[in-house]
Amino acid sequence: MWNYTEKMMEHFKNPRNVGEIEDPDAVGEVGNIVCGDALKLTLKIDKKTDVIMDAKFQTFGCASAIASSSVLTEMIKGKTVEEASKITNKDIADYLGGLPDEKMHCSVMGMEALEKAIANYRGTPVKKGTVEEEKIICKCFSVTDKKIIRAIKENSLKTVEEVTNFTKAGGGCGKCKPEIQKLLDEFWQKEATKGARAGVEHEHKKLTNLEKIELVKKVIEEEIRPHLKRDGGDIKLVDIDRDKVYVRFLGACVGCPGSGITLKGFLEKKLKEVVDENIEVEEVKE
Repeated sequence: MWNYTEKMMEHFKNPRNVGEIEDPDAVGEVGNIVCGDALKLTLKIDKKTDVIMDAKFQTFGCASAIASSSVLTEMIKGKTVEEASKITNKDIADYLGGLPDEKMHCSVMGMEALEKAIANYRGTPVKKGTVEEEKIICKCFSVTDKKIIRAIKENSLKTVEEVTNFTKAGGGCGKCKPEIQKLLDEFWQKEATKGARAGVEHEHKKLTNLEKIELVKKVIEEEIRPHLKRDGGDIKLVDIDRDKVYVRFLGACVGCPGSGITLKGFLEKKLKEVVDENIEVEEVKE
């Protein structure tokens, strides 16, 4: 039995925005019923403002696929096309309070349907490469090397099992697993080389106080606040004193049991990675 969150079950039992928009401004279709999952996303867009006025979905799949599609439509309504284009499969899974590892491919399917719908609206290709330039790695589910590499990169996947959870590649006959492992090895070897070079460059470049402050602000504004605001919360940068960063939680985040995890496990960890490994984050209460 899968360990589903209450929010996931709520969207499965009572999915929002089921159906198809008549005369839609954008359509995104992914998956294949033969492979087990398929999703069609239709959008109504105000062409003067680029705001998504309505979104509906039709899906053939499991409970996670239905719930992921449901929350996706809720997440994008009221957003501009540009804002919606920044939504990732992680955002979808986080909105649901998390998904079982084996079901993460459902959130990926939602993200891909949105990308195709936006590309359809804009009249541009989904990505630069063409299907002919890609190589089918998993014949059971028609998963290409580019899709696997993208999933590895965006979700920091380290094992073949994780790749299967996010893309379904390797979930059929299993004959492609050696090729998936090869893609993993090649990707992380390249990343290790990049990291070593970046480390050497970082040693030679020390951030000024102003640069450090601007980078802290950027991380909070672009990577922390959007996640909190979706659930009615917010965060405000109060002060920066050398390696100490002081913030204040607002809205639904005030008194939330998970605020400590957000503070240390997410914000502080990110600032240590991006700005300075010595940074510490502390909450300032009213």
